[in-house]
Amino acid sequence: MPIVVNLDVMMARRKISATELSEQVGITMANLSILKNNKARAVRFSTLEALCRVLNCQPADILAYEPEPADAEKKK
Repeated sequence: MPIVVNLDVMMARRKISATELSEQVGITMANLSILKNNKARAVRFSTLEALCRVLNCQPADILAYEPEPADAEKKK
């Protein structure tokens, strides 16, 4: 999937544990794990907003677009 979740990077920069983040954001550890491991198919804006609030960051600090090789070839 071309959307990559860099949540673990921001967590390391902010020195916050998964347990602490899940409690402050109000999501389960299971759902946080799904996000961290790029297994999520969708994320609610309210969850993204809470993550950004707690981590004091912008959505682009958490989410990145990395085209798949086939997508890059189509554009040439």
